[in-house]
Amino acid sequence: MIETAQARILELVELGGPVVAILLVMSVIAVAIVLWKIVVFELEGVGRGAHRGFLGRTLAEVRGSSLPREDLRARLYARLEAEFGRTAAGLRALDLTSQIAPLLGLFGTVLGMIAAFRTLQEAGSTADPSILAGGIWVALMTTAAGLVVAIPTSMILSWFDARLDAHRRLAADAVEELLSPSAFSNAAPNWDVAAAHAAE
Repeated sequence: MIETAQARILELVELGGPVVAILLVMSVIAVAIVLWKIVVFELEGVGRGAHRGFLGRTLAEVRGSSLPREDLRARLYARLEAEFGRTAAGLRALDLTSQIAPLLGLFGTVLGMIAAFRTLQEAGSTADPSILAGGIWVALMTTAAGLVVAIPTSMILSWFDARLDAHRRLAADAVEELLSPSAFSNAAPNWDVAAAHAAE
């Protein structure tokens, strides 16, 4: 089965040329990034609540803090922004893939059409229309390959972005709840209770 898949891939590369080869490499990289980000999102609890991952660790750091509320808020948001940036690392590559793949496919189609019409011109009046038709379908295959890479990548990227946005709103709500005036009403704030309430 593996040998059959390898033969099929080699056949596609031979038909589509270097553009299809580049698109295959891009698809492999995109799949690797997607799997990596799924693991990262799960470990960091993105979209799973305020008590897991970097959000839970960041909220836990304010326990027993004697800083003024505004200073504490600024520190929390700065730390969370850095953590969100680290968690989102790699998504830019997916965005780039979703934008470049269709353009590469179109580029391959243009090159294929040029080659097909050049062959037709060289054949002169004895040209066989099947030669032109064969060159056109091979050329259009690169566009299809580009779309096959770009469409799923774009959909998965949108899903990642939606989870990050939801987690960002959750983080903001948790921070504001944790730093609400009621949490500072006592001389010794009960941060454990506040953090547990924010995680709900």
